[in-house]
Amino acid sequence: MSDTQHSSANSWLMLLLAGAFEVGYALSVGGSHGFTRLTWSLVAVVFFLLTLWALSVALRTIDVGIGYAVWAGIGSAGAALLSPVFFDEALTAVQALWLGVIIVGVVWLKLADRPRSAPEPVAAPAVGTRLQETQGAER
Repeated sequence: MSDTQHSSANSWLMLLLAGAFEVGYALSVGGSHGFTRLTWSLVAVVFFLLTLWALSVALRTIDVGIGYAVWAGIGSAGAALLSPVFFDEALTAVQALWLGVIIVGVVWLKLADRPRSAPEPVAAPAVGTRLQETQGAER
């Protein structure tokens, strides 16, 4: 694996980590009840700082628009899927369907980031060869 591919893979892993931290942030903000519960509020601040750090590292090599869309998609889908577990909230079938659309979109964005194989370079004729052809035509 080349350095560029390795760097890209690390950036995408960091973006996934940033998304996980974003889910933690969203859930802890919900648990803080408007930052009125100290423990949940402190956890929210820690997750907030972690998600910003991980996102900034990922965006060193991932385009901002794509990175932000993936990060927001992971955060929103993860929070929506885990909120019923932690906060006894409802998740309808229609909501789950549209969350699935978000997840498929995030996967497609990742697949679209794959480097395209460069076309084979066409070998240029040697300078001397071109000169000999020109001189042969003049004779």
